[in-house]
Amino acid sequence: MRNFSRLLLLMAVALFAFVANAQAQESEPLKREFRGAWIQAVNGQFQNMGEQQMKEYLVTMLDNLQKANVNAIIFQVRVEGDALYNSPYEPWTRYITGTQGVSPGWDPLQFMVDEAHKRNMELHAWINPYRARTKGTRKVASTHQSALHPERFVAYEGQLYFNPALKENRDHICMIAKDIITRYDVDGLHIDDYFYPYPANGKKFPDDNDFKRSGAVNLGDWRRENVNRLILQLHTTVRETKPWVKFGVSPFGIYRNRTDSNPDGSETKGLQSYDDLYADVIHWINEGWVDYCIPQVYWEIGHKAADYETLVHWWAKYASNRPLYIGQDVNRTVRATDAQNPRTHQLPAKMAIQRSEEAVLGSCLWDAASAANNVGRYRDVLQQHYHRYPALMPRYTFIDKNAPKKVKGVKMIDTPDGNMLVWLKRDKKVSPMDEAWRYVVYCFADGEAIDLDNPKNIVAITSSTYYKIPANEKGKRTYVVTVLDRMQNESKGVKCKVKK
Repeated sequence: MRNFSRLLLLMAVALFAFVANAQAQESEPLKREFRGAWIQAVNGQFQNMGEQQMKEYLVTMLDNLQKANVNAIIFQVRVEGDALYNSPYEPWTRYITGTQGVSPGWDPLQFMVDEAHKRNMELHAWINPYRARTKGTRKVASTHQSALHPERFVAYEGQLYFNPALKENRDHICMIAKDIITRYDVDGLHIDDYFYPYPANGKKFPDDNDFKRSGAVNLGDWRRENVNRLILQLHTTVRETKPWVKFGVSPFGIYRNRTDSNPDGSETKGLQSYDDLYADVIHWINEGWVDYCIPQVYWEIGHKAADYETLVHWWAKYASNRPLYIGQDVNRTVRATDAQNPRTHQLPAKMAIQRSEEAVLGSCLWDAASAANNVGRYRDVLQQHYHRYPALMPRYTFIDKNAPKKVKGVKMIDTPDGNMLVWLKRDKKVSPMDEAWRYVVYCFADGEAIDLDNPKNIVAITSSTYYKIPANEKGKRTYVVTVLDRMQNESKGVKCKVKK
């Protein structure tokens, strides 16, 4: 028993040290910050789950992420030329039923759009553009594009890829994107770091014939231009279909290593997005072909080949022409100790680095399940410190910068359920870009200055036109209600003084 008590004491001391370190490094709360989480299918976490089990699993995950004020879910809906939704063009994924082409009997994407929006989270549909078959897929459905048009695909190291050189494939991928954002109320379309495949030692990607036919001089430039064409076409497709839907990319965490011939690269020694995957992400950002970028900076602070701090500062310097968020690896972060305080893991130090850069407007958690399951108390620390208050999304002023009109009719009414703050939904028809998408409710004590820039004052972000005033709230209060449009532009506030 004495040993057990000693263990509890040591755990309490360690916990105190961890929380104290987190508080010491915590910056002022941010009113606007992207707080995303990736939910993947490719790892098989949904394999052979029935409908009810998978729904309960996803709801539990969303509820736990909501506790940490996560405000965006990036949900994988296309793993290998397949679909986690009811697609008229590609077969159902095997990552639910176990067999490609077999319907699970419900629509996971529609379910996730509804559940995310209930929690005032954005839902970004995540597609893998080029991958057509993973190593674990032994057979594709008869409706799979590789079965219908085998000449459009390239095999490499046990996997199959849509040939990036072919216009037919670019058109098909963009048709898939258009279909998703047309039929589903998604807030973003997202692509990951898989462009040309990760190179295997001594194995060349077999595209010599296409390269020769192209007449291009440099193989690397030709491959990058193939990917450039897809990115531009995807961006154009999204913008022309629904201008409020954001198009984002999460590239590999190293763009280029610094060399004598490339002095602008990062001080790293690893695989390169530009040279190895043929993804010229900085070009896309500077050209305005993507609306946000989430580099996968998954390494630890102090990593010899790819130091987290080095990379965050590099991306902040070179990728600030579009909203920049940092991809965080939850498990690696909690496994690594802080060199300045070995009793804690690296989350506080990483957050301090991230928030020290004005160009970095948030982060995204890999993976959502690890964060939701509170690995290494990661979620607790977000909830209690770094995400203690809700946050609006960063603004995308290059898409739309016009604030919506302010709300009308704000007043308090008595109801059988208690006192309610209510307001009017505008009847006048407006474009989707200008409609009231959400409302923000702020609360201030009697005599307190009205400060809408401090998220501590936010008591609700809601799609409803009412807010139930807590029964235990006494005394005078001033409430302020604002309107958010789809791009998170915020209207002027309307006050309502309440006395209970």
